Amino acid sequence: MIAVQSFENEEKNFGEFRRKVRSAEVLSAAIERLLRTLHFSGKLSVVVQNGTVLKSGYEEGYFRQQEPGIGASPE
Repeated sequence: MIAVQSFENEEKNFGEFRRKVRSAEVLSAAIERLLRTLHFSGKLSVVVQNGTVLKSGYEEGYFRQQEPGIGASPE
């Protein structure tokens, strides 16, 4: 039950992250918190001209950490 709830929260956070990237909100403190929460390790790109964000995007680098015991090979 907790794992399902955690997955749903993670999905919600990633959806919010994608929304912020699409709406060029990648320079806010909120996006930094989302990146930490998601353990995002990709690249964010922001194009700014005359103080205005013209374009933003990201390269996938999102890796979910496996929980101990799930999918792990026996040692």
